[in-house]
Amino acid sequence: MDSVNLDQRLTKIENLLLEQKTVLNFNEVAEYTGLSKSYLYKLTSTGGIPCYKPTGKKIYFKKDEIDQWLLTNKKLSSDEIDEKAENYILGGGQ
Repeated sequence: MDSVNLDQRLTKIENLLLEQKTVLNFNEVAEYTGLSKSYLYKLTSTGGIPCYKPTGKKIYFKKDEIDQWLLTNKKLSSDEIDEKAENYILGGGQ
């Protein structure tokens, strides 16, 4: 087995293990979200992302809260915008 194939398989196993965790550390969240560590530090310091500091030093994150945070500020599709407009018009603008 060549080293490239072995590296790919190892990365796949690591990703599968990461998906099973419910609490992630700082580095895992950076990898999970694809955010740079500097931007993630900024988000944690400004309260822009939900996190926990049980000992006051290391930062931890609940994976389900990160998933919810990643799905905030949804951009509506054209069909969803059309449906909202139609509902608004038919509802008398209320």
